[in-house]
Amino acid sequence: MKKKVVVFSQIDNEILMRLEQQYHVVQINPKKGDINQQILEESRDADGMIGAGRRLNESNLKHAEKLKIISSVSVGYDNYDVSYLNQKHIWLTHTPHVLTETTADLAFTLLMSAARKVPSLDAWMKQGQWSRTAGPEQFGVDIYGKTLGIIGLGSIGAAIARRGFYGFNMNVLYHNRHEKLEIAEQFKAEFCSLDDLLSRSDFVVIAVDLNAASKSLIGARELQLMQPHAVLVNISRGSVVDEKALIDALKSRSIFAAGLDVYEKEPLQASELFELDNAVTLPHVGSATAQTRKRMAELAYENLVDALEGRQPRYAVKKAD
Repeated sequence: MKKKVVVFSQIDNEILMRLEQQYHVVQINPKKGDINQQILEESRDADGMIGAGRRLNESNLKHAEKLKIISSVSVGYDNYDVSYLNQKHIWLTHTPHVLTETTADLAFTLLMSAARKVPSLDAWMKQGQWSRTAGPEQFGVDIYGKTLGIIGLGSIGAAIARRGFYGFNMNVLYHNRHEKLEIAEQFKAEFCSLDDLLSRSDFVVIAVDLNAASKSLIGARELQLMQPHAVLVNISRGSVVDEKALIDALKSRSIFAAGLDVYEKEPLQASELFELDNAVTLPHVGSATAQTRKRMAELAYENLVDALEGRQPRYAVKKAD
């Protein structure tokens, strides 16, 4: 009898076909009703699961007695109850590294778009308002030679630092749980406190994991420390920033602009952010290029198959300390 694999979100079609050739595959379908109930039922006799973007924990996995692995097509794993999965001896794997450069590209896309008012000027043009030379209302802020503050100097944070340092001659500051001297030396990056980084940076990019320490890391107090011409970019997780406080800061112009790819609630279909000309909003597309998503799917497939065939998967998430 073929092992059963539950696909709990959309995945690459080629990977899906390969899975169907090897295993008994069941797909969770939102059109069939409550997703959590489907997961609860289908995981009961499942050997493996693959997908992304669903919250998986004891409430919808309590009957999953055969489950060996959940292979997440993502680098982040805050949607999963890692402690519970470790307790049940269920592998949790993810897809790090393959999306580093793509996500760093998007961070700089947001930074530059917010700094130079790209979306609002595009709309201004298309509305036929370019009847005179651009004036102060259309002016942006300079990027070259400015100070870039990075919160979280992991692989993505380092890739952002590299773009700023080598591409734009930026002075790099970073805040991290620990100093990263070897990485920092490449970009002459200065380790500093969060408050110091916020007050000195022209551009602040958030690239941290979501955990107990980083949740609501940036609130009203932190935003008040930023300079009036500063731009905030968030490519990490929405819950790292107090969204209401950010909206207030953007409305009052206490910061110049924000570039956002993540939100407290996703998908975000209505928000005051959409009414602000100094907020650039994207729908969580940090890794959304065809090449990167393909590689993520392939890596998730490899992780899944390794576990189902009795091998240790390459990218297992370790239990949090």
